[in-house]
Amino acid sequence: MDIIERLSEELSIRRAQVEAAVNLIDEGNTIPFIARYRKEVTGSLDDEQLRALEDRLNYLRGLEKRKDEVRASITEQGKMTLEIEEALANAQILAEVEDIYRPFKQKKKTRASVAKEKGLLPLAEILMAQSDRGEADLLKIAEDYIDEEKKVTTAKEALAGAMDIIAEIISDDADYRKDIRALTYDHALFTVKSAKEEDSVYSMYYDYNEKLSEMPHHRILAINRGEKEEFLKPSVEISKDIPLNYLTYHVVTNPKSACAPYLISSTADSYDRLIAPSIERELRSDLFDGASEGAIKLFAQNLKNLLMQAPIKGKTVLGLDPGYRTGCKLAVVDKTGKVLDTAVIYPTKPHEKIDAAKKIVKKLIETYHVDIVSIGNGTASKESEMFIAETLKEMQCDTKYIVTSEAGASVYSASKLGAQEFPDFDVTQRSAVSIARRIQDPLAELVKIDPKSIGVGQYQHDMKPARLDEALAAVVEDCVNAVGVDVNTASHSLLEHIAGINATSAKNIVKYREENGEFKKRSEILKVPRIGAKAYEQCAGFLRVSGSAEIFDNTGIHPESYAKANLLIEKLGYSKKDIGVSGLKGIRKAAELYGLQKLSEELEIGVPTVEDIITELEKPGRDIRDSLPTPELHSDILDISDLSVGMVLTGVVRNVIDFGAFVDIGVHQDGLVHVSEISKKFIKHPAEMLSVGDTVKVKIKSLDVAKKRIGLTMKNL
Repeated sequence: MDIIERLSEELSIRRAQVEAAVNLIDEGNTIPFIARYRKEVTGSLDDEQLRALEDRLNYLRGLEKRKDEVRASITEQGKMTLEIEEALANAQILAEVEDIYRPFKQKKKTRASVAKEKGLLPLAEILMAQSDRGEADLLKIAEDYIDEEKKVTTAKEALAGAMDIIAEIISDDADYRKDIRALTYDHALFTVKSAKEEDSVYSMYYDYNEKLSEMPHHRILAINRGEKEEFLKPSVEISKDIPLNYLTYHVVTNPKSACAPYLISSTADSYDRLIAPSIERELRSDLFDGASEGAIKLFAQNLKNLLMQAPIKGKTVLGLDPGYRTGCKLAVVDKTGKVLDTAVIYPTKPHEKIDAAKKIVKKLIETYHVDIVSIGNGTASKESEMFIAETLKEMQCDTKYIVTSEAGASVYSASKLGAQEFPDFDVTQRSAVSIARRIQDPLAELVKIDPKSIGVGQYQHDMKPARLDEALAAVVEDCVNAVGVDVNTASHSLLEHIAGINATSAKNIVKYREENGEFKKRSEILKVPRIGAKAYEQCAGFLRVSGSAEIFDNTGIHPESYAKANLLIEKLGYSKKDIGVSGLKGIRKAAELYGLQKLSEELEIGVPTVEDIITELEKPGRDIRDSLPTPELHSDILDISDLSVGMVLTGVVRNVIDFGAFVDIGVHQDGLVHVSEISKKFIKHPAEMLSVGDTVKVKIKSLDVAKKRIGLTMKNL
């Protein structure tokens, strides 16, 4: 198989681009580095394209490896033929390779293997030859296989054993299995019955069926979970006439032969006992894998949108972790995220020490000039929000508040990392710090938490853990590298996601910084233990040194391009001194007048690199998230009881799932916009229109206060 050609066809990428990307990956380059600094080589493939290419490359290489193993095993058995070799060469997926290998696998004891031990294989071959012999001749031939010692006492027993062998031969035929798998997928129904009498969240599936080929991903995952929890009994149902007609047509070549009834019976047995159960398992496994990949892809997209939300910079924040019995924990953090003060208040039930709580909050706001109060959206958040709104109203100050998703904050608080960061704090105090910091810099704070705990996925606990971890780690890596980090302030948990840096070298960077003071320039990173030339090449462009004498050290310009960047500045009539903090204004216009292609040729670098250098020189130290809309801050309060059908509100998308999106409209319960209510035009998936973090206008379509369910629509707004 020409893997490069297949990747080119499947991903709709030119062969030369694929070849270049594969070579760079094989040389040990990271995806963020290739995407950012090897655009000329790959034809500007982005990180998503490169991730997809790498995933598929690994699969196809694994497929070829398995083909080689199967080829070697069959050859070693002395059973390799041109037909098998050709079938292996043409196999497109692992399932096809395993089907080819099935007859040559060492099997456990089966009815067919027992019959073969009794010497009945020649009789099976006679039946399969389908000669014109009559029934009497067949019985006479079968009598020759009677052997008391081998426990074959009658001709009928001999024929039954031969039929067992035929059934296994039919089941082991790779072409039959491939075609029956396709027939079943196209024609079968996925049928679900209840396994328990009791009511449950799965009651809608207690008597349910749907065409197998049309099952949406979220439904497959829901039914799988219902089966795991023993509420549902799913099965794949198909009219047996479809596969049996196919098999009989191929197996019975002489219907007039006395052998035909035996072959028909063997075919039915083969399908019922061997093929159908196996095909059902395979198809359900494939459906689950496909649904999992879809869910993982959606989870990854939601995570990316969450991590890349605009930070609210330069603000002092009071984080509030709500609670009832144990009180609400407070933490004030300054503009850099440093903890200034902590406290505990009891404004909620059962204590309701509201006046004392107000006094503490007012003092913290006034003492530290708090700009924003960040309230976690967990238990007691609505009561806490009402309390804060009332307190701010009394103060008549400019301080605003925001309700922040606290998903994963408790995980971070109880983690080893949380304990290392704040050894003297209890878990709720750490949560309050996290809730405050995650509006200042969502990316820097959320990377400390296992992505699976952040709450923007669906059915993530049903996924294959290794595959999910791999996909989500890739998203975190791409986001961190897209933004870049200040090497002098970044935590080791943030640094370890930078291309070329692992957990050990990230800790070494922090340790070096603590022992030697701040890094003065990028190249100093080479002095850190475990950071060699290759690691430096991969990470340097993503690490910023804001106080460096070399202005390029605070940009995304890679050290390998410093000389070219200097030449570019000179050619456009600027001096390096002109850059300053605000960057070179007008440099893009000057470059366009000079000619990007001309600059590219004279500097001997590609146009994409020329454009990237110009972008960095326009605004050194830029944060790509600054162009995104910041979260909406509040000063008033809403309760579900304040809502009514028809009310139009502004909300923030908290999660996008296969059948809709959950939107935070400022009450404790998120509302659901079903996929059919997102747009007047037809859309297949909510992600076509919505992303986590989007600010949207919604109208309340339905309201169930008792069940705390809010149905929303975005149509006609």
